[in-house]
Order: sequence, then C-alpha cells, then structure tokens
Amino acid sequence: QVEVVESGGGLVQPGGSLTLSCTTTARYISIYDVTWYHQAPGKRRELVATIFSSSRTTYSDSVTGRFTISRDDAKNTVSLRMNNLKPEDTGDYYCNVQLGVHDAYWGPGTRVTVSS
Repeated sequence: QVEVVESGGGLVQPGGSLTLSCTTTARYISIYDVTWYHQAPGKRRELVATIFSSSRTTYSDSVTGRFTISRDDAKNTVSLRMNNLKPEDTGDYYCNVQLGVHDAYWGPGTRVTVSS
C-alpha cells in the first residue's frame, strides 16, 4: 500500500509564505504525476498545481505567479512554495500521487490558515 503524507501547513499572515511538502512510500516519485489540491472551508477540492513526470508544471489561474511546485528526486518529495498568501488560500491542502490511470493515492492533508 502506497502512503502519501503532506506537511508544512500552519498559520501565516496575509502576504506571507509557506512551503508544503509531499512525501510518499512509492519509489521514484519522479516517474509519477503529482498534484496539489486545495479545499477551502465548505467548498469543493480544487486543483492547484501539477508537476508531471516530464517535469512540466501547470498551475490554476488563482495561484499562477505566486505558487511554485517542484520536485526533489533525492528526497522523493514534491514541494509547493506559496508566496504572497491571501486569506482565500486558507484551507486544507492535499497531495495526489498518480501511479497509473486508475491508481492514485491521497494524503490526509495539511491545513493552511492565512489570517492577521
């Protein structure tokens, strides 16, 4: 069974920064597509950023220019650097590791609160 774990959430003031990390027991995270999702309180889970096995990255319009997704193959980790955080970025952030077309794993999430 593949495990996925997110970390790095916390309380930050508007305009501040946080870096979230996603680790997995799946070997060689570099060969999988990994996506970060955001679920604001009372809302649906929405895609934030993806890093593909090719290293290509994509972002939602709401975070483009503020968030950066990256991968550290040596640490088998995908990170999400979040800058210029806004109150609407508050919520739970989830990491999804796509091992195959019908084979994906979620972590339990990490909570981010942006508030003064």
